[in-house]
Amino acid sequence: MATAVSLSLVTAAAAAGKRFVLSSPSLSFSSFRRPTTHLRAAISSTRRRAAASSSRIVATIAVGDKLPNATLSYFDPADGELKTVTVAELTAGKKAVLFAVPGAFTPTCSQKHLPGFAEKAGELRAKGVATVACVSVNDAFVMRAWKESLGLGDDVVLLSDGNLELTRAMGVEMDLSDNPVGLGVRSRRYALLADDGVVKVLNLEEGGAFTTSSAEEMLKALE
Repeated sequence: MATAVSLSLVTAAAAAGKRFVLSSPSLSFSSFRRPTTHLRAAISSTRRRAAASSSRIVATIAVGDKLPNATLSYFDPADGELKTVTVAELTAGKKAVLFAVPGAFTPTCSQKHLPGFAEKAGELRAKGVATVACVSVNDAFVMRAWKESLGLGDDVVLLSDGNLELTRAMGVEMDLSDNPVGLGVRSRRYALLADDGVVKVLNLEEGGAFTTSSAEEMLKALE
């Protein structure tokens, strides 16, 4: 009843063109508070994930395509100097295996992917592969430190795609900015065989999964 009377007074005052201050606690809007910081963060995160799923990157590279001629950097083991190489130079007139990892020093990349190719590099060369190279969206200094930390030889060339030139040209980037680890934009995990720059085998993983891009799977494809 008190609420109905209060509303009637508001209506009458408005009709008379008078200012009216409502003091009835029964119509207080104090309970309609803005979302808390945690709730706003959760809503924002949900929206980002929804946007990411709706604009999912689809690889633009496929079997039969020519690899884009991106420029990559590396430290030459012969003289220790920082150098660059193009994909065309890596693959022209020969068979080459390129495999990509989401990040240097990350667990699966360090424990399985890169060591697996280093271990099988000799077998790959016995099947006619001239170059085995690992690509990552890390700078060349990080790639050198990663190689040294694993105690690897020179059977696998570690290449930096720090500017995502090759990764974006192939359409294999993935945005991990929403991950609290702070990885940013990285490459999906893959392994490919190119013959004179043309993709013959492409084992592209979903995100950072490790199921088909191993050295063993590449050896099977070369049988």
